[in-house]
Amino acid sequence: MGEWADLMQWPAFAASVAAAWLVGSKSEQRRNTGFWVFLASNVLWVCWGIPAGAKAVIALQVCLAVMNVRGLIKAKEAE
Repeated sequence: MGEWADLMQWPAFAASVAAAWLVGSKSEQRRNTGFWVFLASNVLWVCWGIPAGAKAVIALQVCLAVMNVRGLIKAKEAE
């Protein structure tokens, strides 16, 4: 795996942690931002998982992305 791909896991990790922090906020705007940051982390993990051959990580991130989109839709409906 290339060095760039190996380094990709750290921004993915940071985005995942930041998103979890934001989603746990009392602020509606921060929670909504958290869903978008989670989606970005899903993309980063997939970008890391493809060259790493981490099929389970890729599948997990696709499932989590679907749940994040569901969360965005439900948040929009609640407005």
